[in-house]
Amino acid sequence: MPAGSAVAPDFLLPLWRAVVVFRPAAWAVAVGSFVRSWDRYPDHGIAILLLILMGAWTAVVTVAYSTPAGRRSRMAGYDLLVTVAFVAATLLTQPWAELNGSAPILTSLWATGPIFALAVERGRDGGLIGAVVISGVLIAVRQRLGDQEVFNTTLHLLAGVTLGYAATTTRRATAVLREALAAEGATAERERLSRSIHDGVLQVLAIVRRRGTEIGGPAAELSALAAEQEVALRNLMTSRPTSAGGQTDLGATLRLRATSTIEVSTPAGPLMMDRRTVEDIGAAVGEALTNVAEHAGPAARAWVAAEDLGDRVLVSVRDDGPGIPAGRLAAARATGHLGVAQSIRGRITDLGGTVELRTALGEGTEWELTVPKARP
Repeated sequence: MPAGSAVAPDFLLPLWRAVVVFRPAAWAVAVGSFVRSWDRYPDHGIAILLLILMGAWTAVVTVAYSTPAGRRSRMAGYDLLVTVAFVAATLLTQPWAELNGSAPILTSLWATGPIFALAVERGRDGGLIGAVVISGVLIAVRQRLGDQEVFNTTLHLLAGVTLGYAATTTRRATAVLREALAAEGATAERERLSRSIHDGVLQVLAIVRRRGTEIGGPAAELSALAAEQEVALRNLMTSRPTSAGGQTDLGATLRLRATSTIEVSTPAGPLMMDRRTVEDIGAAVGEALTNVAEHAGPAARAWVAAEDLGDRVLVSVRDDGPGIPAGRLAAARATGHLGVAQSIRGRITDLGGTVELRTALGEGTEWELTVPKARP
């Protein structure tokens, strides 16, 4: 991205901050619940040890989720496995009658932490998986499925799926904003370069073109070359940049081929396609135009047209040259000249497209390249 262009903020960061804050707060709630229900724990030592270990793991995930490197599916998965182990360990802290009844489990609220982490990292599916696993373990520990368990499971599922959906939407919005900022930065840089080209190179080319035309003779050829380069530079200045998502405007790429002897016609709107597909189409068109220059003569004109057919595009290259005599292409392949066979047919076929050639002596040559928009 050009220097000075804006950088999109990470809109997922507030969600991760909420996850980071929630875990220590939930651990503090677990400690307070233990103190209030002191008499319900026959072995205080085991319960205190479990709380200490929970606090240590809380510190680990808090540090991890506070850094970009720690906000990964692997860390959230480890968090889920360790939390499951802590929930299972509550079997050692309370009597069976308490666990099978309505008494709160030491890890109940704290155990929802990995649900939120998975939801933010993996979206709706991650939140759903975390909710199912944690709820299943809590039900297994109590070995009952009463109203309280159904209520808690419903809350886990709703929280995980809702937060996951919000995270996915936020991630997509961030990607769109980054693409827009990248395009804005590229456009600003292009405008800066365009001003520089206009104030320097284009003015020189315009002078060369005018003076060459006035002098005539050998200078006329120089004037024609200057005119072609002037057209090419102006097309380059007005072409659309590649988007951040790897999509390129095929029309803009083809318009760069325009010169005083080559006319290019494209749809009014952008023809966005995969960058590599556009490069291959552009190379095939370039080979066809090279053939025009080499075999149709310097006075020949060429027309390049692109048409959007919905799920595919049609690009035609036509000239008013003498045409290709019958058997010339086969003879070229036999002698190792694979320009047409490889650069045009080969490239387009690799894209899943088709090539049709129409030519006859005295009627010029026309190539029709039909290419699907989606890469095979």
